[in-house]
Amino acid sequence: MKYNEDNILNEVGEYISSTYDQHYVGTKNIQTIDVWDNLDMAEEMCLGTLLKYAMRFGKKGGKNKKDLLKLIHYAVLTYHFAFREENANDDSFSFTVEPKQSIDF
Repeated sequence: MKYNEDNILNEVGEYISSTYDQHYVGTKNIQTIDVWDNLDMAEEMCLGTLLKYAMRFGKKGGKNKKDLLKLIHYAVLTYHFAFREENANDDSFSFTVEPKQSIDF
């Protein structure tokens, strides 16, 4: 790819995978985003968090690559929540919607 997108997407994938052992709370492997989803506000919260990292880029620690990786991660999560139902009905897209969980802390 002309602009190295394949390597960048690989780096993004590695970053996203690395986050899954960092965000859990309590004893039930619940992430804050799971709470947002149960409150039907995940799309909006992901979009707001995406904007947070976009506005912070270049200001906290200079051009911080991790801020861009977080921004991209929240863009992916925003995409997931924005199009979850549409993609669930698309036979060409393999996707499983997890049932909403009760939250025990």
